[in-house]
Parts: sequence; C-alpha cells; structure tokens
Amino acid sequence: MKLGMVGLGRMGGNMALRLHRAGHEIVGFSPSPGTRKASSDQGIAVVDGLAALVAQLPVPRIIWLMIPAGAVTETTLTELLPLLATGDTIVDGGNSWYKDTQRRAILLTEKKLHYIDCGTSGGVWGLAEGYSMMVGGDAVAVEKLRPIFEALAPRQQQGWGRVGPAGAGHFTKMIHNGIEYGMMQAYAEGFSILQHKTEFKLDLHQVADIWRYGSVVRSWLLDLTADALEKNPEMTGIAPYVSDSGEGRWTVAEAIELDVSAPVITLALLERLRSRDSDSYADKLLAAMRNQFGGHAVKAE
Repeated sequence: MKLGMVGLGRMGGNMALRLHRAGHEIVGFSPSPGTRKASSDQGIAVVDGLAALVAQLPVPRIIWLMIPAGAVTETTLTELLPLLATGDTIVDGGNSWYKDTQRRAILLTEKKLHYIDCGTSGGVWGLAEGYSMMVGGDAVAVEKLRPIFEALAPRQQQGWGRVGPAGAGHFTKMIHNGIEYGMMQAYAEGFSILQHKTEFKLDLHQVADIWRYGSVVRSWLLDLTADALEKNPEMTGIAPYVSDSGEGRWTVAEAIELDVSAPVITLALLERLRSRDSDSYADKLLAAMRNQFGGHAVKAE
C-alpha cells in the first residue's frame, strides 16, 4: 500500500520508517529541509510540497497527517482539499481536539472524502515497540486501511482498533492523556517522598526496578522512570518546569461538561501549571497572610 506522510518529525518520521520497513511505499513531506533529508537518508521518498505529495500517490489517495493540532492542521487541510479527489482519505494522527475533528469530518464527507482520526500513543519508542492507535471514522474506510494499522501496531490484532465514529479516536486519546497526567503525577510524588526520607538513603533506581516486577504499580511508564533514575538519579540539569500540550486541559473541561468528578487528573494538570511559576506571587502572598494573622516569620529572598 502506498501513502503520503505529512510531518516527518520524531513521531511521524518513525511511523514512516516503520511502514517502510513493513513493505509499504511512503512519500513524505515536511516544510523543514533538514527533516526531509533525515528521512531521505533512511530510505523514505520525500517531496518538497503538498502538491508534489498528492501527485505521487495513486487514486484513491491516502494521506496521513502527523502535525501539531490546531492552526497547523487547519492550514494544511485548507491547502490539501483542492488537490484531492472523490474517495481520497485523510488520517489525522495528531492530538486534535475531537470537536475540531467532528467538524472537519462533516466538511470532508460533504466533499466525498474520508476523514479518519487516529489518536496515537507510543512516542519515540513506537518505531521499535509499535504504536497504540485509537481510530475513529467510517467503519468501511477504516477497514480499508487495516494493513497500515496492523503494520504500525505492536501486533496485528493488538494495540489498535476502531473505537467509534469520527471524533471518537481523538476523544479516546484525549482521555488516555488525562490518565497519563495522573499516573505521572502519582509516580513523581511518591518518588519525591522517598527522596526526602534521607534517613534511609534510598536508591530510587533500585526501588523503581524492584517495583517493575510483580508489583501492582508496574507499568511501561515505571520502566521509563527507572531508566531516567538510573541515568540521572538527582535530576541534575533538569528545570522543574512541566509543559502540557492541551489534552489534559480538554479532559478536565470535558469532565466538567459531563458532570464527572476527575480530581486526580485535574490536580495533575494544576501541578503542571504550578511548576511554571518560578516567582510565585500567590506563595508570597500566603507567607504574608501567615505573618499578618499569626506573626509567622517570612523568609527573605
């Protein structure tokens, strides 16, 4: 099967390479010449524009987007649509907001095009381990792409599936990322408590490695945590700043809209926001309040 890949960054490039190794023909495009060269050096055919990409693909075309959610995806679709023909398929493998996906699916259906949303998890490890893919869209259109999903998944019948109509894939991935926020926060807090118990001089990498086998908290995320602790147990050179790419915020907003209590995910998101305030006005004001009502000492900067 031949398809076009738009976006050859770390994840998109690795996905293209995994498909290429599985025998699929890939034509890739990235606006970055350096990124195109890196993919070309690994055997991926690359072009320098969307029109050239479309021209290289057989009808009906399959174009997979691995680009940032929001304006970039919107602009790319606007440029692509006039180049496509009836029956062509676009797969959005990024982290688009599911309501944007539903809107786009309606637009493409009116133009007799297929729009499939594929919430994709696996990060930089996907090339070796395979990707977890939550797919939304028309069942017949998804089934036609089965060979692609099977080639990208950890195993043909595992790690991927059509979870519902258009938007369902991105919605499911959004909740997946919200859960990820909570799991990461719990691990981080637990290891912080262990690290602060200086009386025991605990080896945090050893503890993580013990937990990896047989423990009820074992997970791939713990495997990665153990690896990080082995390489840099003191977290030297790492700023206490945790970014977010939007899915946690969307998850919390959805929980509120659905009247679902999600305190762990919500607090994990708030902790990420808190990590960015290196000069917290709120904390300074709290110290001042304690001084005012109780005469508690205030530490000078």
